Order: sequence, then structure tokens, then C-alpha cells
Amino acid sequence: MNDAILVINSGSSSLKFVILAEEGNSITVEGIAEGLGFENGQLSIKFNGQKSTSTLSPSDHKSALMGINEWLEQHADIKSALTGIGHRVVHGGEFFSSSVLINNSIIQTINECTDLAPLHNPAHLKGIDLAQSLFPSLPQVAVFDTAFHQTLTKEQYLYGIPMRLYKEHHVRKYGFHGTSYRYISQKLGEIQPESLHQGVLVAHLGNGASVCAIQNGQSTDTSMGFTPLDGLIMGTRSGSIDPSLIAFIAEKDDLTLSETTNILNKESGLLGISELSNDCRTLEEAMQAGNNQATLALDMFASRAAKQLMSAATTLTTINHLVFTGGIGENSQYIRNKITDYLSAFNIQIDKAKNSTVVKDEASLISNDDQAIQVWVIPTNEEKMIALDTLDLITKKSLN
Repeated sequence: MNDAILVINSGSSSLKFVILAEEGNSITVEGIAEGLGFENGQLSIKFNGQKSTSTLSPSDHKSALMGINEWLEQHADIKSALTGIGHRVVHGGEFFSSSVLINNSIIQTINECTDLAPLHNPAHLKGIDLAQSLFPSLPQVAVFDTAFHQTLTKEQYLYGIPMRLYKEHHVRKYGFHGTSYRYISQKLGEIQPESLHQGVLVAHLGNGASVCAIQNGQSTDTSMGFTPLDGLIMGTRSGSIDPSLIAFIAEKDDLTLSETTNILNKESGLLGISELSNDCRTLEEAMQAGNNQATLALDMFASRAAKQLMSAATTLTTINHLVFTGGIGENSQYIRNKITDYLSAFNIQIDKAKNSTVVKDEASLISNDDQAIQVWVIPTNEEKMIALDTLDLITKKSLN
């Protein structure tokens, strides 16, 4: 193990990490610090099939990364094998179309994107700063959720609003889940090399959900917009709505703009429709027990996903592949079946038997071999993509 990469996803109240080796194919250790900024923060680390949990005091990002470093000090063989650190960064604005080695200039530019991701980018910067302090000899890389979508044309990323808002405030569609989409495009390319020169639709379905159209390996459209609230119905997010509803809801319920946006982000989607849960598994169990609102929530989720897929498809020259990924996309045969039922008019069909026998963590073709549009289930791996980008940039730096 001489190519281990520490991958860090530093959020506002949590910090996830994983150490990957063997070109991102082997997980050495992984964990999460939760409750950061609250009284009962904890750090959980999973290693060799065993999970250990410790209390963080104080409960903050610094304590979390110090706890990870202390664990590494006790496992010197793993720490000595680290060759770099890869950071997930949500927003790169229009500045970044690929991953980059981190330096002071890059940190300043990420900071300039804070207005676009006020909850996420400051937390990422905190993680970068602490990691640089604790691991000063390791090169560090930023991998951006938005970078893959920088190939969208102006027709796709601009909104029908005054151009000054774009020119002055950078208001445009940015899209997210880009690291996942890039991984899926490359993975499908390994299975079907011709897909790298074809039209591919990808549905990344989880608590956060979006779709992406990919032509010749490049993003041509995606459903999330200026923020991750746009597009599909999600676990707790409303997805696309009539913008005037924001003012209507605020007036009717006597709410501030912030309170109304909070409803759309945290109280809507599967949770809001079902009035039960944002978890697809819970809703499917409730559906089987006869809960009509759970069924409605799942069917609305599928219907909106199908509509967004076909909207994105207008940017492709052909539709050759449809890929399901993400927690729901990989695991819910009901949702995959329902979405493809909604797409039957576009000659997108699956084999029901194949759909019901998908092997977990494996790429599966769930359509018949002779269909013009092949339908796949491919597990995503954003951490591996971050590790590979980090390795690639470190290698290029060493060669210069």
C-alpha cells in the first residue's frame, strides 16, 4: 500500500473521511464525525470490520481531524502510506472545470465562491486549513461537485431573467453531483467503450437527487440549478416549483423568506408528501402495507425524475444509455420500474426479471440486449473518483 489517499468531506456539522488504496479500489479505513458544533459530537471509525466511537471535546472540526490524526498515529503503517489528501468541495463557481492542487490562490478562489454555497464552502475551507496544519507534507487536492457541468452551453445554464443578474451576481445553473456523473460516465465507458461517443442519461437518485445528460463524455444538461433545490422531488426538497409559490406560502403562513425556503429544503419532497418519512425504504414498506400517501410520494418522485430525464435528453443527439445510480437508483427496483414505465413512450424499457435480480455493488444491464436504449444500474463511487483525481494530480506534479 503505497498510494493511499485520505478523502475528506467536511460539512457544516459533520466530517466524513475514507482512506483508499490500490488506485481507489481498496478501503483501508473510514469514518464520520457527527454533531459538530453541538454538545454531543462523536467520531466513529471503522477498521477491519470493527467500529469504534469516541466523544469529541470540544465538538468541532478541529477535534474531529485531530482525532483522525491520533488514530493514524496509532497505525503508523497506514499513515506512512498516505501520499495525498483529496477534499470534496461543493461549489467551484465558474472558476473550476476540473480538480486542482490546492495552494493559497486556490483557497482564495474557493472562498470567493462562498456566496454561492454559504453552508458548504466555509466548512470545506475549514477542513482544508486543518488538514494542511496536521499533514503539512502531503499535497492536497480540491474536487468540485460543479466542475463536470462547466461544459453546459449558455442556452442551458442561463435563466430567463435580466442578464445583469448573471453579469453582476453570477446567477446561473451550476448543477451538482458532478463527481458522481463523471465516475458513472467513465465506468460505463469501461463496460461499453462506445458510450464515450454516444448519448447517456444518468439518474442519480438518493436523498438528494438529480439527472444529467452526457454527450461524448461531457455534461450537456442537468436538473439541479443555482442551488441543489431545483429539479427532481428529493428526500426533503421540493424540486422545481412555480417561483410565485414562495411569496404565496410566505404570505399565507406569515413566514419570512428564509423560513419559506427552509420548508422547501427540509420539509418537502418525499417527507412532505408522505407525511411519514424521507427514506425510500420506509415508504416502500408503508406502500406494501397500504399507505396511499407513501405510494403517492414514490410515484410523484418517479414521475418527476422521468420528466427531468426527457428534458435533459433534448441536449443529446441520440439516447443510447440510461443509468440508475445513487442509494435509491441502485437499490429500489420499484422506482426503476416506475420511472421506465413513465418513459415507455420513448421506447425505454427494462426486463422486469433483470430489474428484480440486480446484484448489490455490481454494474447490471436491466434491459434486453437487443434494445436500442440500454438501461443500467451502476453503483457510484465519488470517493474513488476523488482519490483517482488526487493521485493523478500528485503524479503530474512529481513529473514536472
